[in-house]
Amino acid sequence: MSNPNHPPAVGVLEQGPELIFPPGFLWGAATAAYQIEGAATEGGRTPSIWDTFSHTEGRVVNGHTGDVACDHYHRMPDDVRMMADLGLRSYRFSVAWPRVQPGGSGPANTEGLDFYRRLVDELLNHGIEPWLTLYHWDLPQPLEDAGGWPARDTAGRFADYAQLVADALGDRVTYWTTLNEPWCSAFLGYGSGAHAPGRSDGADAVRAGHHLMLGHGLAVQALRASRPSAQLGVTVNLYPVTPASDDPADADAARRIDGLANRFFLDPLLRGSYPADLVADLKQVTDFGHVQDGDLTTIATPMDLVGINYYSRHVVAAPVEGAQQEPYWRAPSCWPGSQDVRFVTRGVPVTDMNWEIDAPGLVETLRRVHEEYTDLPLYVTENGSAFVDEVVDGKVDDADRLAYFDAHLRAAHEAITAGVPLRGYFAWSLMDNFEWAWGYTKRFGMVWIDYDTQIRIPKSSARWYAEVIRRNGLAGQ
Repeated sequence: MSNPNHPPAVGVLEQGPELIFPPGFLWGAATAAYQIEGAATEGGRTPSIWDTFSHTEGRVVNGHTGDVACDHYHRMPDDVRMMADLGLRSYRFSVAWPRVQPGGSGPANTEGLDFYRRLVDELLNHGIEPWLTLYHWDLPQPLEDAGGWPARDTAGRFADYAQLVADALGDRVTYWTTLNEPWCSAFLGYGSGAHAPGRSDGADAVRAGHHLMLGHGLAVQALRASRPSAQLGVTVNLYPVTPASDDPADADAARRIDGLANRFFLDPLLRGSYPADLVADLKQVTDFGHVQDGDLTTIATPMDLVGINYYSRHVVAAPVEGAQQEPYWRAPSCWPGSQDVRFVTRGVPVTDMNWEIDAPGLVETLRRVHEEYTDLPLYVTENGSAFVDEVVDGKVDDADRLAYFDAHLRAAHEAITAGVPLRGYFAWSLMDNFEWAWGYTKRFGMVWIDYDTQIRIPKSSARWYAEVIRRNGLAGQ
């Protein structure tokens, strides 16, 4: 069922000097709990893997932590009013598992759930559609101590947690996504160790990816049983992967990285199987013995939508012949079994994250998911850029970010014109925040945060985006 307040975005796009999006297109912005909430030890919240990771010396730039972040926990009503002032139609936020279920098991923490009840009520009172993400990387530390996502039991724990949140908020929240970017949770958290919990084992990374998806399937089943009218989905971060040349070896490198970055998740979630070539690529890492009968059916439990986070393109080349490599199963890499593949830069403009700016890749990604995998409604659940911003005379003129959004929204419009059922777009991020292992050194927000005073200053991109929302489209070029 669709939300009557936001009918499906369908129909012929309006032609003319402006690029107008279909009626009902859902315009929003996104954040994540650990990145903005702060109040890390308040209201019954207990540590997550990111609390532990950020408090471990050398893990995060400058020793930054999410202890205070943007203090959204205390400033939430003002932040929602700011969202309303910017005209947001929807707000994608995540629930902090250790705030809702301390320790990752047992009954719900009423004080923690009350914060999200207040948030949802505040959003609805301002006419903003809540879009709830159950997991944005903050696994309760006791569950990590018991094995983390490589342990099968964590998937079941996640479904129990999903039920607690659904019982509390399911009467007011229509849109639910289970996981945010399981690739990052699995392959950065357990493969390279660049993200929490900071473990480096290729086999663990593969197991973690599988159990994350299993948890997703179990959670969708639990949510569907208790909230049959909810719109349920998952968010995956996807990349077009391009070979650096016409050399067949480069094409094979692209196939391998596409397998790990994209098909590792798309195929089980939307086809109920792992790609045979991916399984073969990983044979020196794992025998997939962790996959039990019925798992893939559970993972492929029908959904209502697919969220896609898009930032850049991967351009790759074959390994350098004769280069010394650690054995596949020992080297700390987010590409287990393929860590010798080379990632190539093309000399095109990049963001402050050194990510290449490639708006056409968004069209390519959206069309691929629709044409090869599913007719389900698609949403861009994250898209944005980090740049170095400065406050001048009380204002932040982030022209580079504004141009980034403009180019990618034009790409989104192109995808819709090509027949992609794209129903909404969430800018990343609403506000500057704790950028994981980069701490507070990278700014993605449409709203400037002074981390010392917690002053909020909407940037030029925020005012521009508000006008895009108001007109439901972009000025012509």
